[in-house]
Amino acid sequence: MRRNDIRAHNHPAWWAYLVHRLSGLALGLFLPLHFWALGRALQGEPGLETFLRFADHPLVKFAEWTLVLLLALHLAGGLRLLLIEFGPWNGLRKNWIAAGAGFGLATSLAFALALLG
Repeated sequence: MRRNDIRAHNHPAWWAYLVHRLSGLALGLFLPLHFWALGRALQGEPGLETFLRFADHPLVKFAEWTLVLLLALHLAGGLRLLLIEFGPWNGLRKNWIAAGAGFGLATSLAFALALLG
């Protein structure tokens, strides 16, 4: 029986795989909270107003930024996988991993600037 080589964990593609899977898992875990917030809006104006006051806390703003970062990283990772699977290219394409990480970081920083402004 062949065991995975621990050296593979230093490969950029493994890290791209890990970020894509963990961001997808975190986004999936976020969905119940999102549906709860939408439910508060359906309960009427007082329930929504309470939630909006809660959403003004700095920790919630940081969580929103993290959510945008996770969304951008998951999107970039998914597009990278689609290009590898259905494109005429072969090989790793490390530059795609770097472009995806850069896209995720740039998107989340733009969102952070919008939060501060």
